[in-house]
Amino acid sequence: MKKDTAMTKKIILLTAFMGLCLLPGAVLAQKNSCLECHRGLDAELKAPADVFAQDIHQQFGLTCKDCHGGNPAQTEADKAKDKTFKGAPKRAQIPEFCARCHSDTAYMRQFNPNLRVDQLSQYATSKHGQRLKAGDAKVAVCTDCHGVHGIQTAKYPKSMTFPWNIPQTCARCHGDAAYMKPYGIPTDQLSKYKESVHAQALFDKKDMSAPTCNSCHGNHGAFPPEVKSIASVCRQCHPSTGELFAKSPHKKAFDDLGQSECEACHGNHKIERPSTAMLGTADKSVCLQCHDKGSKGYAAAGELRSLLDGFEKRVEANAATLEIAEKKGVEVSDPVFKLKDVNTVLVSAKNLVHGLSLAEIKKKLGEGDQTLADIEKSGRAALDEAKFRRKGLIIATILLALFGVALFFKIRSMQKGD
Repeated sequence: MKKDTAMTKKIILLTAFMGLCLLPGAVLAQKNSCLECHRGLDAELKAPADVFAQDIHQQFGLTCKDCHGGNPAQTEADKAKDKTFKGAPKRAQIPEFCARCHSDTAYMRQFNPNLRVDQLSQYATSKHGQRLKAGDAKVAVCTDCHGVHGIQTAKYPKSMTFPWNIPQTCARCHGDAAYMKPYGIPTDQLSKYKESVHAQALFDKKDMSAPTCNSCHGNHGAFPPEVKSIASVCRQCHPSTGELFAKSPHKKAFDDLGQSECEACHGNHKIERPSTAMLGTADKSVCLQCHDKGSKGYAAAGELRSLLDGFEKRVEANAATLEIAEKKGVEVSDPVFKLKDVNTVLVSAKNLVHGLSLAEIKKKLGEGDQTLADIEKSGRAALDEAKFRRKGLIIATILLALFGVALFFKIRSMQKGD
């Protein structure tokens, strides 16, 4: 028994001794001389060490050597840059450099099984990738869009690829007139986008599903949409309008002319909120781009505008009437609720414009005619009731005043009698 106890003590002491011997090595192995050294340098060489703590790679336990090689356990620069040291890749090598890990399914699965591993193959199909392969190293590579040492996941608001940062990220190159001059590409995309209905949804309403650059052009496989594909791109968010247009007379005409369907009327980067002002024969009408005065299309455009404007004015007039009645204290919640249904009919009719069937639009507006007539009747009745109440209040006020005067004189008369 004593022999076993003595043996146990020896094993414990031996284990403790070995732990103490290995401790300096363990501490040294955890030491990252790359960061310590770079923190003591100036400007550009110091920057990577300053931001690496926020980098997604660091958060998953990766260190400098995972990308650049070397031995961060060594404190001397020459020894740290051993035969495994790769250093910083040349710009043209960056996609392949990043793809060493990001194209490795087995490797990436241990960090996030949902991450795609086809970025490099997608990049090869992009305009950027094609020009890089042709020897143009000025085009965008991974680090231009994701950053270098402070890379963050797209879920974080400070990430360069967070939805509301994407327009600015793309504009770093595409908004630089001097940089883009050799390519002959416009550089006003961002300024136009900021005036669009898409930007209003993204920046003002904080709608993260609103389209940004990569929604229409792609991200790793970024490519300008071709004429024949623009409609398909728009239909990713606007399927019903796409289906209507496909059945309309415009479809064949646009195909024959080689026109890009949605863009011809709505534009591309500066897509404004659609309104009936786009229709008809007035100055702002997009219909006049193709239809001359006196043509069948010109006449149809005018009738279309007249139909929608007439119905919309009725809706607005009734809304104003009900608002007045409500301010006067009359209960109008029922017609107000019905007016919402009529507005839905109007929105549906406006959407049917893409199908360009006057018969269908008239039919849809007809669904709201009777309800709108009922609302008009309710609105008039509410105003009449408000007038009746006002008259009643005036009469009651006069009667009370007369009663008050009579009471006053009665009291004076009684006082004199005393």
